[in-house]
Amino acid sequence: MDDYRVIADELAAEIAAGRLRPGDRLPPLRRYARQRGIASSTAARVYRELTRRGLTVGEVGRGTFVRTSAPAAEPALAEPGGARIDLELNFPVLPEQPARLAESLQHLLRADVLGDALRPVGVAGTGPAREAAASHLARGDWAPDPQRLLFAGNGRQAIAAAIAALVPAGERLGVESLTYPVVKGIAARLGVTLVPLAMDEHGLLPEAVDAAPPLRAVYLQPALHNPLGITMPDHRREQLAETLRRHGLFAIEDAIYGFLRRDLRPLAALAPERTVLVDSLSKRLAPGLTLGFVMPPEGRTQEFAAALRSGTWTAARFALDAATRWMADGTAAAIEEDKRRDAANRQRLAAARLAPHAIQADPHAYHLWWQLPDPWRADTFVAAAARHGIAVTPSGAFAVGPGHAPNAVRLALASPPLDALADALGVLAELAHGTPEDAGAE
Repeated sequence: MDDYRVIADELAAEIAAGRLRPGDRLPPLRRYARQRGIASSTAARVYRELTRRGLTVGEVGRGTFVRTSAPAAEPALAEPGGARIDLELNFPVLPEQPARLAESLQHLLRADVLGDALRPVGVAGTGPAREAAASHLARGDWAPDPQRLLFAGNGRQAIAAAIAALVPAGERLGVESLTYPVVKGIAARLGVTLVPLAMDEHGLLPEAVDAAPPLRAVYLQPALHNPLGITMPDHRREQLAETLRRHGLFAIEDAIYGFLRRDLRPLAALAPERTVLVDSLSKRLAPGLTLGFVMPPEGRTQEFAAALRSGTWTAARFALDAATRWMADGTAAAIEEDKRRDAANRQRLAAARLAPHAIQADPHAYHLWWQLPDPWRADTFVAAAARHGIAVTPSGAFAVGPGHAPNAVRLALASPPLDALADALGVLAELAHGTPEDAGAE
């Protein structure tokens, strides 16, 4: 029997020679196995190898297709793109907020204050920083304990430290079946295996945790899930809290979008002894001067502090002092309130421009999930949008592991000005009404 890599090399050569063209569908696995006289398991390894090489893409219920465009060299959503209209990265910066932030920073220009801000600071920050952050991060009837609050340089570093503290190399971390792409990169660097957990319209299914192989922790986004926009209702959070206790598991709760739904209690309010809450100012304020937060369970502060230090994920003192001022004097709260209104406006605009297409979104969110109509596939739609200078994210960027992803794209609504966003959504809606052949995407 041929080695699966030899067969994959043959198919790769056909793709390179143009005999298998971008957009062509490969035969179903069992049919291909019969054609080649190989086991179905070998055929599956061949297809996985082609996906690993970035030559094909799988879509749930539709099959495996030759890629229309090459995968990005870096993980999706990692760096700012060069597209004219960016609907891929999701960093809301309102036009009026630089002036507000600048006014609040005037005190840092004093030589004595700036001198303090130029010194190093530990992962516990300062007393004023912990008090300001604990008050600012409060949501519903929950607030973090200032004595346990730790600081990272940004939200990604906070996530990395939480995973490093809870999941040893070679062990498993459960994640939602569609998850934040950066978590995939963090897990790979830390030697952690991701286990996709099934979801429904309410978010992560507690029974998926029950059915999973032994896990060391679970990473999830209960509020305004990225990319689906799902917000986990109270009854599901309570079920999940009980599941965590039953299995002795810790949850890493990514609360990055929680500020857009301040009425919601976090999972950390229901299972404080089993939950590590991570957050940052990247979405709340801006990515250029940000701060990450880690709120560990009681009695576990030192191991998370050690993870932050060993990963060199500690906050810079200047950013810490600036953020403390913004949180303490109400500047950050005022900007966040404006962003809640801005996100709602953008969702209304998207709903109007994309009607009657099947979009899924929370009216408070800065992103939406779009189930594409036939005959579009995610990669061909992304390629067609790029030809119009619009960057969107395919579902495969969020899928855990190689293989099949939903036939969908995520649109990040935060970055463009409203008029540019309206134009871009109109272009995308027109594309979706046509076919890939009309757009020259096949």
